[in-house]
Amino acid sequence: MDAWKIKDGKELRIAISGKSGCGNTTVSGLLAKTLGIKLINFTFRQLAEEKGMTLAQVIEAAKTDDSYDKTVDTRQVELAKKESCVLGSRLAIWMLKEADVKIYLLASDELRAKRILKREGGDLAEITAFTKMRDGEDTKRYKALYGIDNNDYAGTANLIVDTAVNVPEQIVENILIELEKRGFVERKAS
Repeated sequence: MDAWKIKDGKELRIAISGKSGCGNTTVSGLLAKTLGIKLINFTFRQLAEEKGMTLAQVIEAAKTDDSYDKTVDTRQVELAKKESCVLGSRLAIWMLKEADVKIYLLASDELRAKRILKREGGDLAEITAFTKMRDGEDTKRYKALYGIDNNDYAGTANLIVDTAVNVPEQIVENILIELEKRGFVERKAS
């Protein structure tokens, strides 16, 4: 992969969203590393660790307690406003109004479940069912809390990427080429 940098004198905030298993964490981390900027990816998973809970317990608690979502979402946006960064989260493209570029990552339900299985182990049927339940719960909460339909990303995202087509490094390279076209980044001189 080529070496890239943000154009001199510019700040760049990139928001990347996608459902669980779309490659959001991988792509966001690789993009932030390539550009040498901060990755912000504070999720229910990190909140569960902070609170000494399981992810399933946090998801269950969030059904009736809005503070879980608001804690995660508020903390991410506050951090993202401070400096150039990649914010990777389910709602990044909607919540970070200041984002210079908003990217939505797509993958089929089947591929997402297989990726989660590879990452976490377990049983594919159980993961598929859990992921479907989680998607539904997320969508309900986002609509209730913020009036956001996370299934309606086309009007919000500047770039929609099908992550089934390429490996993460190629996805990041394609994003960088798009950022270059938009005048945000340039290739470093060798």
